[in-house]
Amino acid sequence: MRRVAVWLLASALSLICTSAFADLSLSLYTDGLSPAQQQASQTLLDEAMAHLPPMFVSKLDRKVEVRWTDDMPSNAYGRADGPYRLDLNQRLLAGLTDGTAATTRTNRPHGTVREEMLATVLHELTHIYDHAQLWSPEDRKLIIACARQGNSTGKIGLRDSCRGQTDRRFTLSDDPRLLDLAGWPQYVGRRGEREERNGQVARSPDIYEISSPLEFVAVNMEYFLLDPAYACRRPALYNYYKQLFNWAPAAKDDCPTYYPYLNAGNDFAREPLGKLDPERVYEVDYLLAEANQNLVSRWGHSMLRLVICKPGRPRGPDCRLDLDQHLVLSYRAFVNDLQLSSWSGLTGAYPSRLFVLPLGQVIDEYTKTELRSLASVPLKLSREEIDGLVQHAAEMHWAYDGNYWFLSNNCAVENLKLLRSGTDDPRLVGLDSIMPNGLLEVLKGRGLADTSVLDNPKKALRLGYRFDSYRDRYQAMFDVLRKSTDVKETTVEDWLSLPAKDRRPYFAQADLRTSAAMLLLEQAAQRRQLLLAQDEVKQRYLSAVEKKDNGVSKATGTLQDILANSGFLSRPAELLGSGGYGLPQQGEWTRLEEESSQRQKQLQRLTGDLDKEVRALLEPDRAAEIAATDENLKQVGEHLRALHKAAGGLELP
Repeated sequence: MRRVAVWLLASALSLICTSAFADLSLSLYTDGLSPAQQQASQTLLDEAMAHLPPMFVSKLDRKVEVRWTDDMPSNAYGRADGPYRLDLNQRLLAGLTDGTAATTRTNRPHGTVREEMLATVLHELTHIYDHAQLWSPEDRKLIIACARQGNSTGKIGLRDSCRGQTDRRFTLSDDPRLLDLAGWPQYVGRRGEREERNGQVARSPDIYEISSPLEFVAVNMEYFLLDPAYACRRPALYNYYKQLFNWAPAAKDDCPTYYPYLNAGNDFAREPLGKLDPERVYEVDYLLAEANQNLVSRWGHSMLRLVICKPGRPRGPDCRLDLDQHLVLSYRAFVNDLQLSSWSGLTGAYPSRLFVLPLGQVIDEYTKTELRSLASVPLKLSREEIDGLVQHAAEMHWAYDGNYWFLSNNCAVENLKLLRSGTDDPRLVGLDSIMPNGLLEVLKGRGLADTSVLDNPKKALRLGYRFDSYRDRYQAMFDVLRKSTDVKETTVEDWLSLPAKDRRPYFAQADLRTSAAMLLLEQAAQRRQLLLAQDEVKQRYLSAVEKKDNGVSKATGTLQDILANSGFLSRPAELLGSGGYGLPQQGEWTRLEEESSQRQKQLQRLTGDLDKEVRALLEPDRAAEIAATDENLKQVGEHLRALHKAAGGLELP
């Protein structure tokens, strides 16, 4: 059992008043131990000492007594019993002595019983070290004096009760930087508070780590000291421990130079597994989908854009032209879901996961389907901050599974947390905003966002800092239609809101140019109807799930299969099962390729099935309108081809 004992005032005073040792030493309590048991135990302790950082040993200047005890649950390995004692489970002693512990496999993370015993010693010593850092040597006399005045709380409570008499210092487990990386970020909107729930639940070496910051520090110390692959699997935390102790154990020197990710694009014929090379990331933009009139979209949608250079191109401004290489980091609930149910968003019914999407798809989703413009504003980050952000985003892509709350943990909040934890930029400390458009303003106010790129609209469009809504283009096409026909509507919205059958009589009046405009408008109408249908189907599906309706239709079942099978695109860890932790390594790549390819083929098949079946889920009026729009597209296309041929042009496909 790995736990931190409640250390009361007597233990705290003992820690302060006992004369200091030059370095940490482990003293084995030998009463009742045979020579063989003593030797096996001492070998274990010596090995543990050899793994510890020199700074750790010198700062933890005391003698810690190690005892074997039977006063422990059978499944426990050990525990720290105060600041000077470490207990190990008596039942493990026989296996340690005869050597069978080194070959007995366990279902615990480190593999063998003996490795778990070694990890336990390091784990519990970390707890002792963690608490010991609460005071500096200069504080001790003041702490004793304060305690003698009647403060009889535990160690941390004692430290707080004497606040003002000493300078505040952080332990490992309440170090703000550690908490950011560990999954207890600042609670946006509540200055100084930390989130209670840790969402980094996937790809964990030991899920016990997220039970508290105390345990997170100790569990990760085990892997930092014992696993050479820790530097590759959890690079940000490895660097944290390395900087903390100004030392690191031997590590693998062949960590991949890229981070694996799953591309959540809606082209299911495309291989989803990709490699993100931080060296090719030129800049990071704050990508804002501007507001529209829908309830959950009136403050915009917040994303981050990675400006990635094509292979072989040096990092520089020209990389902004490599649009097909750029990726978007977007917190959302479903693969193809732009709009969330407002009620479900308020109640936290949706997951919040980090999707990696192709920029082109995001542009089409918002500008063509949602008719919303996108602003892409460069963030003023150093090279080190860009690398850290890309690294942390990759780690969150594989580890994070949060909850979406419209008012407290929405896309803006998630991106702010990602920026804080990834860059460690002091300008982000204390910054609060729960609205996407508001976050852009505060980033600008802190000197982090360069909104000057939007000052010249034409230049911004040309250089890819802005992507305009297709609404103006559709209005221009509608103006062409108005000039050559007798339509009564004055805006493209009014035209697209007409039933498809009411738009059809105007096709015959159209000349070649007008027919081409009509074709684009009918395509827009089709996208609009499909968006409405998508939301209708989603709500029908969610309603069936909420009611636990076992009699759902075949189409609903197909949609359920799609959502279930596409989940790996936002939570890719499920492709690898329970093996490994952190960022996947080269040995896991083959399985990733096989599993992702198989899932993608299944999605491709299911999508085809859904296209045939989905209309059974729609209200009759919606299904009829989609069918009528399809017929419009067919008729206006035929009319356009006939006019083009009559004008002497080549026959259109």
